[in-house]
Amino acid sequence: MTKVIGLTGGIGSGKTTIANYFQEKGVPVYIADEGAKFVMQSENIVKQIKTTFGEDLFENSILNRTKLAEIVFTDKSKLEQLNNIVHPAVKNDFDLWLLQHKNYEYVIYEAAILFESGSYKDCDIVITVTAPKEVRIERVLKRDNTSREHVLSRMEMQWNDEKRISGSNFVINNDNLKNAKEEVVKILKILDIKQNQS
Repeated sequence: MTKVIGLTGGIGSGKTTIANYFQEKGVPVYIADEGAKFVMQSENIVKQIKTTFGEDLFENSILNRTKLAEIVFTDKSKLEQLNNIVHPAVKNDFDLWLLQHKNYEYVIYEAAILFESGSYKDCDIVITVTAPKEVRIERVLKRDNTSREHVLSRMEMQWNDEKRISGSNFVINNDNLKNAKEEVVKILKILDIKQNQS
């Protein structure tokens, strides 16, 4: 039976970078955010988003994700509504992906809101990626061409590190990528996962 490692961390913690490093080491990775982008193109989900959030979020039948983010990241109840639409579909997509990777002893499910969505319950092991708040803010400002206020409001919507860590088996401190990669290698050794040598 394939074991699922949940990999999470707040916005700007660098969890996708860490996920990619696990992948380089030979552990298949499912990125929930990519899964969400994929399922949000399906007719059924589009219909539910239009019903809940209005037709004007779509331009030429294409969802304006920036507009949607502006709505849900300033209103917790709207974020919950969106998660209730998208998460069951992402779970189904992940289950199909898991079947395709059933020959692996471990796979990684990377999700920013692993705890908030309840997905952690489907994981055998949970890893939280952390980084100092200011480092995280800087990373997101560089990456997303957004405002500090927007980054802070996204952070407010997510669990804080203390809360995540209390439910995790391992913690990777990612203020320095070299050290973070060493942490990954240690975890692979502890779990006895065969690594791609690189």
